Formats: sequence, structure tokens, C-alpha cells
Amino acid sequence: MFRRPVLQVLHQFVRHQSEVTTSLVLERSLNRVQLLGRVGQDPVMRQVEGKNPVTIFSMATNEMWRSGDNEAYQIGDISQKTTWHRISVFRPGLRDVAYQYVKKGSRIFVEGKIDYGEYTDKNNVRRQATTIIADNIIFLSDQTKEK
Repeated sequence: MFRRPVLQVLHQFVRHQSEVTTSLVLERSLNRVQLLGRVGQDPVMRQVEGKNPVTIFSMATNEMWRSGDNEAYQIGDISQKTTWHRISVFRPGLRDVAYQYVKKGSRIFVEGKIDYGEYTDKNNVRRQATTIIADNIIFLSDQTKEK
């Protein structure tokens, strides 16, 4: 029933080199990230001389699980792990909206791609950085309400 559409999708993403031709074959790939979490700091806008500005903020995602022998009955300790992500927004319209409306504590959904890079810190030490380059941001709530 679904065989034909699945094959069409696979053929769209994967190109095979025929035995007859030896030309360059281009394959498509996917670098896609989706994050749902809370903003850890208000955004800052930075601009390096001669380059376009970028809006940068941090975002936390949480992973929760139950530890113990009897998970079927939801008995056991709840464990949690928080992962922090650096979000960079380069796209002009989105960059300005993110700078103006993203606030610490806001719950947002970010779509984008992952990027790995290196930089030299102020002590001349080479460091590696992982950044999410945002293509889309969906605002889910305002800041957390303080009690």
C-alpha cells in the first residue's frame, strides 16, 4: 500500500551511480535539529566587523526518567538531566524578532541545524563550540510566572 510513495521518497534523497556512467553523483543529506525547552539567558546581539549581526542565547532541555526495578507501576526515583544549547540566529527577520521577544525563562521551540566550530579564547586557547543555527522559533509561553 505504501510501497510506491516510500520508493519515490527514497529515490528523491538517494541517487545511485549507474554502472555505465562515471559522472559525479550528488547525494542529499540532512542536518536538522528540533529543541523544546526554556531560554536560559536574555539574548545578546553581536556583530563582528564586516559581518552580519547574530542574536545569541542559551536554551535548556530536560530529560527525565524513572529509575528502579518496577517501571511498569511508576515506582522509583525520578532522575533528570539538563542539557544546555547555544542558539545563534543569523536570518535577518528572525534575528531581530528573537532579540526583541525571547526572554529568560520563556518556553520556545527551535528548529535549525547543528554546527561545530573552533575559536580562540582570550587566553589564546583553542576551544571547540557546538551551536544550533536557528531557522525557526515558535514562542510557546511568556516567562515563567514567579510566585
